[in-house]
Amino acid sequence: QVQLVESGGGLVQAGGSLRLSCTASGSIFSINAMGWYRQAPGKQRVMVAAITSGTRTNYADSVKGRFTISRDNAKNTVYLQMNSLKPEDTAVYYCAAEKLSVGTYWGQGTQVTVSS
Repeated sequence: QVQLVESGGGLVQAGGSLRLSCTASGSIFSINAMGWYRQAPGKQRVMVAAITSGTRTNYADSVKGRFTISRDNAKNTVYLQMNSLKPEDTAVYYCAAEKLSVGTYWGQGTQVTVSS
């Protein structure tokens, strides 16, 4: 089992910044990739950004140039730096960890609200 604990959400004005953190614990060996997803009210959960164990990154088109994902392997932590936030970025943000041949583990989610 992998446990994921997120932090860093909150309320921010449009144009502001937030940094989300997600720390993994438990059976963390063989985690292939970690990422951030978000789910707005009434919408499906979608990928925001992901990073592999080799630090290859992938971003949703809607956040390219504004969000940056990074990881600190020594701390088993992945970060999401969010700049130039927009009201449409408002959602619950979930951390995810993928283990090949096992599946995906999810954090409990953290609310991000961007006011206009």
